[in-house]
Amino acid sequence: MFRTSKIVTISVFPKFLKKVDELAKEENRTRSEMFREVMRQYIAKRELENLQQYGAKRMSKIGLKETGVQRIVDQYRAKK
Repeated sequence: MFRTSKIVTISVFPKFLKKVDELAKEENRTRSEMFREVMRQYIAKRELENLQQYGAKRMSKIGLKETGVQRIVDQYRAKK
């Protein structure tokens, strides 16, 4: 049987791990589930930040202001 996940080792301070364990117990989850959830949220946050930076660069390049973006979005939605 093959694993679909990889095992990684991380270092955390004992007080931090104690808090993680307490929360995991409260939520009836494992440590692994807790750390996976944190990483999913971190990755999603970074992807959103990257998208926002890209959008800001594109707006600047074409000389568009934020109000102009909202107008374009509103026009697009009205067509749907």
